Amino acid sequence: MIKSCDFLIIGGGIIGLTVANELILRGFSNIAIIEKEDELGKHASGRNSGVLHAGIYYSPDSLKAKYCMQGNNLLTEFCKNNKLNLHKCGKVIVADSKEKLKGLEELKKRADKNGVEARFIDPKELWEIEPHAYTLEKAIYSPKTAVFDPLEILKALNKKIKTKEDCSISLNTAFISITNNSEVLTNHGKIKYKFLINAAGNYAEKIAHKFKIGLNYKSIPFLGTYTELSEQSSHLVNGNIYPVPDARNPFLGVHFTKGIDGKVYIGPTAIPVFGRESYSLFENLSSESLSFLYRDVLMLLKSAPFRSNAISEVKKYFGKYLYQECKKLIPDLKKEDILASNKAGIRAQLVDWDKKELVMDFVVEKKENSVHILNAVSPAFSSSMSFAKYVVDQVV
Repeated sequence: MIKSCDFLIIGGGIIGLTVANELILRGFSNIAIIEKEDELGKHASGRNSGVLHAGIYYSPDSLKAKYCMQGNNLLTEFCKNNKLNLHKCGKVIVADSKEKLKGLEELKKRADKNGVEARFIDPKELWEIEPHAYTLEKAIYSPKTAVFDPLEILKALNKKIKTKEDCSISLNTAFISITNNSEVLTNHGKIKYKFLINAAGNYAEKIAHKFKIGLNYKSIPFLGTYTELSEQSSHLVNGNIYPVPDARNPFLGVHFTKGIDGKVYIGPTAIPVFGRESYSLFENLSSESLSFLYRDVLMLLKSAPFRSNAISEVKKYFGKYLYQECKKLIPDLKKEDILASNKAGIRAQLVDWDKKELVMDFVVEKKENSVHILNAVSPAFSSSMSFAKYVVDQVV
């Protein structure tokens, strides 16, 4: 067990690994990553949808907008250089009503402001890209959207980091508390550090609070469940088919993605749950569960967007409503084409508790010799290699 290091990174997910990689690229060493699980990718990073986003959705003044497009390019290059699977299948965003057409116009404006390659296509062009998708009058086509294997990328980064002298990744090593300004206690003893980087994903806000950082933020876990198309109906989707999202929420709605493995996944939902690792509604409940229940109830009462999202998303957990949403995107779809899937993930959505508002952007908080990465939710994987540069800039 490592006893001291220059840079201590908490969390072996995509953000922790890309930050370590960026430190190495800049010539730094003596880097230690601690990960509480016995393997990488057990939670958010490994359960990622596998979509490499282009950066269309995000407010032009946001960190997400700034780093998603750059991250797309860097991750594409990383996959190419390391001979990793990446399918450049593109994405269409479709509208099924006049109201959604207005949303489509706003998305195109955002894409243009963000410098993202995206263009309007008519129904005939849509048919050439996604023959079974439906749109009213026009759709958006994003050629730089791709799909990848999240675990494959995590393994490649892990291998690269471990080949460097004085760099280590310690599994089964959980952060417990801080003992002083430059030392933490883990389940395997104390570690001294010069600089600490909190990239703990689901647990980042909880750890930040130990440092008296980000106390106005609280996390609410959202369960993302998926279904999938039967093998016989997988031909209905070539790449990615998305609806126009509700701009009030950070979720993208029910959509179709053909993964690297050829399976077509539908989802995910975004249902509030009561545990940071609750991959079904009542799994892995803990001493925090009552706190999460309290947060959910208060947000339902205080936040109209949260209330609207919670009601619509819970409906999607049931087959009839989900099927109706899917039919809007692919009219040829039959109910029996949709199968259950064991794919699921948790989104640790940050809430500004003072305002009772969902936080839409990444959050980075720095204090003395530590930096804390909060709300590293979608498109965190797509943005990771570019975002890591920003984080390391805060460090060095």
